[in-house]
Amino acid sequence: MTYDVALVGTGPEPDNPVWGESAAMAYQHAAGYRDRDDCDIVACADLVRENAEAFAAEFGIDDDLIFEDYEAMLAEVDPDILSVSTPVPTHAPIVLDCVTSGVPDAVHCEKPMATTYGDARLMAQEARRRGVQLTFNHQRRFSPVWREPKDALDRGRIGDLERVEVGTSTLLDNGTHHIDLATMYADEATVEWVIGQVDYREEHVKYGAHNENQGLVQWAYESGVQGIATTGFGEDGVGVHHRLQGTDGTIEVTSRGDPQARVREDGGDWEPLVTGVESTSAVAPAIDHVVDCLDAGVEPEISARHALAVTEVIFAAWESSRRRGRVDLPLDVADNPLEAMVESGALTPEPADGE
Repeated sequence: MTYDVALVGTGPEPDNPVWGESAAMAYQHAAGYRDRDDCDIVACADLVRENAEAFAAEFGIDDDLIFEDYEAMLAEVDPDILSVSTPVPTHAPIVLDCVTSGVPDAVHCEKPMATTYGDARLMAQEARRRGVQLTFNHQRRFSPVWREPKDALDRGRIGDLERVEVGTSTLLDNGTHHIDLATMYADEATVEWVIGQVDYREEHVKYGAHNENQGLVQWAYESGVQGIATTGFGEDGVGVHHRLQGTDGTIEVTSRGDPQARVREDGGDWEPLVTGVESTSAVAPAIDHVVDCLDAGVEPEISARHALAVTEVIFAAWESSRRRGRVDLPLDVADNPLEAMVESGALTPEPADGE
């Protein structure tokens, strides 16, 4: 079978991304589809027509299949797979429109899921109800920087996992990757509770969504594994992206420096585990996984169900800060606690430009 693929939100300047505003992730998605024999890129849509035209020229899309309105594209093209790479506040309305349209069999959306927990929950619910494969681009699961430590953990090199420590810049933007990876290490166990505190004194909006400046979060999986995350720019925190503490040793993972992952079994010295990986992006392997799972009819690792579990931890951390106490899951709020605290005046971040 050959799948027709369409993309929403092509973005500008793929060779000169403006991090926090536009990373032109559609180009990376499309490169993954283009490399497959069973996928044809047939259409694209972007509010800025010249962006869509440049994208179409890159991927051989006919001029009459370039759109500014994704709904018009859905009505005319009838794609099997749709990739969404738009600013975070637009994820929910676009994904919900696509899922409820009855057109695509699969929707693959950039992370994070949404700017409110209610929207994230609704996206997962509607995709499940309508039998649409919905995935989110937690693509680092497919990078050897993080995959090989998981394999070493599964082989028992550090015994049973007891704690996962996470160091990242923000919870919603980069943290969605790193908490997802922590949950991968914990074998997708359900989280029981979350407690956290954040500092937000200087406005930090990435891809249309607020992110704290610094935070400390703890959570517990039903399996007994503990999680802890530190966030902040220029802060040492836990010192690595991930530290896996087991009953018989430790694994440390970071994309900075070499080795990118190392292992120390009890009583021994540090040994390199991953070295020389040039890119941690892994978007193409994630696209392969999305298409292969659609073909086989099995749930992807980066499914909406798994993404929602990660998103719940993030919003529960912010909710814990709002409540000033532990939050037992399932999370019972639908808003965005960080944004709500800003809107209420409980948090008063100064404009980033100092004005």
